Amino acid sequence: MLHIDIHSFSYKKGGIPKDETGNGGGFTFDCRGILNPGRIEEYKSQTGNDIGVQEFLENETEMPKFLELVKGIISINIDNYLSRGFENLQINFGCTGGQHRSVYSAIKIAEFIHEKYPQGTEVSLHHDEQHHLNS
Repeated sequence: MLHIDIHSFSYKKGGIPKDETGNGGGFTFDCRGILNPGRIEEYKSQTGNDIGVQEFLENETEMPKFLELVKGIISINIDNYLSRGFENLQINFGCTGGQHRSVYSAIKIAEFIHEKYPQGTEVSLHHDEQHHLNS
């Protein structure tokens, strides 16, 4: 079973999450190149889990293109790790505050992995700055 830890985090507050498995690897994607919904008044208090923020990111930014590229990159490793019997992979998404872009990205990539790899993977989703969203 490949256990995949996905984190959203803030570059300003906590920095890149440490890989607690001891493997010291995985991916860290910087979402700060995507237009920040937190700069728009109606989205400031929301997160990437809220519909308004999600629609903004999907329709007004390069986020869909960004995530398609991420899916391609991580799929190469997931396929390889599954074939080799590896047990851990960490995928991190960072943005300025760990509230909008990184949360959205982490959620969408977790959904992608659940759909593409229903067998052989277990996903844990961690929102390092938005603890109330952790499941």
